Amino acid sequence: MDKSQIRTHYKKLREKLSEDEVMERSLKIANQCLELPVWEEQIFHLFLTIEDQKEVDTSLILTLLQGKDKEIVVPKILDKENLQHFLLTDQTCFEVNSLGIPEPRSGIEIEPSKIDVVFIPLLAFDSTGSRIGYGKGFYDRFLALCKPDCIKIGLSFFDHNQSKIVSEATDVPLDYCVTPERVYCF
Repeated sequence: MDKSQIRTHYKKLREKLSEDEVMERSLKIANQCLELPVWEEQIFHLFLTIEDQKEVDTSLILTLLQGKDKEIVVPKILDKENLQHFLLTDQTCFEVNSLGIPEPRSGIEIEPSKIDVVFIPLLAFDSTGSRIGYGKGFYDRFLALCKPDCIKIGLSFFDHNQSKIVSEATDVPLDYCVTPERVYCF
């Protein structure tokens, strides 16, 4: 299967999940995150869930990060190619954009080079850490600006894709992927 076919396949798998299954699997993923060797790091970038797409509910990971007193950075789409990144504070106000993504209206902007760990939304991944997202390239461009030792973690309701995902030169692979059943290390 090519990327487009894999993307379609995993979107259909997600669509079949009930709200209870999404919550149950999201809770298992949050618990699996506790096994990651990242908790000595301080600045974590976390995507906010697009509920209509049945993405992993990251509010559980957000609570985990807050409980560990970590600095949390959330993204906002700047233009058709780039993201901005804002420090989450008690004063952060959110609005849902046209794609259904909750975004901060404004705040303290954080440069990608300052971020230690990035949680990445995805549709599929393979056994080597290659991943498929929604196809717009936002995260690949963002990750290219992060420091070389930034830890990249995908979150997926499903195990790895059995066939290898063909990567392009601009694709940035994962270091880990967390599923409800295990943590993959690449």
